Order: sequence, then structure tokens, then C-alpha cells
Amino acid sequence: MLENLENLIRENAQGAIINNNAIPNEKNEAVIHAASTSIVDVLKQKLASGDINGLINSFKQEGANAGTTSEVSNTFTNKLQDLGINMDTAKSLASSFIPAILAQFTKKTNDPNDSSFDFQDIVSSISGADGKFQLSDLTDLFNKGGADSGGADEQTNNQGSIVDKLKGLF
Repeated sequence: MLENLENLIRENAQGAIINNNAIPNEKNEAVIHAASTSIVDVLKQKLASGDINGLINSFKQEGANAGTTSEVSNTFTNKLQDLGINMDTAKSLASSFIPAILAQFTKKTNDPNDSSFDFQDIVSSISGADGKFQLSDLTDLFNKGGADSGGADEQTNNQGSIVDKLKGLF
């Protein structure tokens, strides 16, 4: 998934990054990598914090989740500053480039004719589950209290919140 995401960013980097005089040529690859890892970092953060709704909404439709776009833009801006790119350039690039990339990412995720991004693969990739994650795992947690739950008594005795259970999946 990360490779496909970097390819998507690279396909769109010509004008925004590569031909940008404010970004030194020797930093082009680092900026492309910073863009992809910023997206992955925010998605991981949503998953780890239990913001499953935010994670799912990030992929529902183009432009539907301004919060995710803002979070990714802020993360990207910080990474660019760490690379020595000035604040104005970093903010400008983040505000123009990240929304366009997230829109394409979301479009590809929702396109049944495009297999380059699959929601289940994305969640598996960001969770580190290596194929062990199934969307039904989330459904089971919310509907039955967990796939291995023996009922209400076991749920009551099982320590931790739903977030703790989700973290246990990965």
C-alpha cells in the first residue's frame, strides 16, 4: 500500500515538488516520502486512538473529511520543516498538494475498477496486521463484543475498552 501511495504522489509531484524552485532537487525524494508517510501516520493515529469513524470517513468520498486533510497537511508541514524547507513554502505546498492527493487516494479506494488501493489492505497495512485483519473483526467487536466473546459475562470480565480490544487485533 505504501508503495502504491508513493507512486500516486510521484505521479502528481512534477509541478508541485520537482519543478518547485523553493524545494532543492536533492530533497525531492524526501518530500515525496514525507507526503506518503504523513498520510500513513495520520491513518495509523486514527486507528490507534480508536477513531474508527474518522478512519472510515477518510475513505468515504472525496473531500468528505476535512479533518483528515488538515491533520495530514499539518503533519506534512512539520516534516517539510524538519527537512529544512521554510514554513511558508511548507504550508503552501501542504495546502495545495495534500488535498489533491487525498482526493485521488479516496477516489481510487472507492473505485471498484481500480484495485491499486483496497480499504481492507490499507487498514491491514497501517495496523501491521500482515493480512490477519478482517473488516469483520471490527463488526464483531461492535456487534458481539469480540469474535471470541462467550457472551455478556465474559464481556464484563474482559478488562479494557473497545479501543483496547481493537489494539489487540493488531
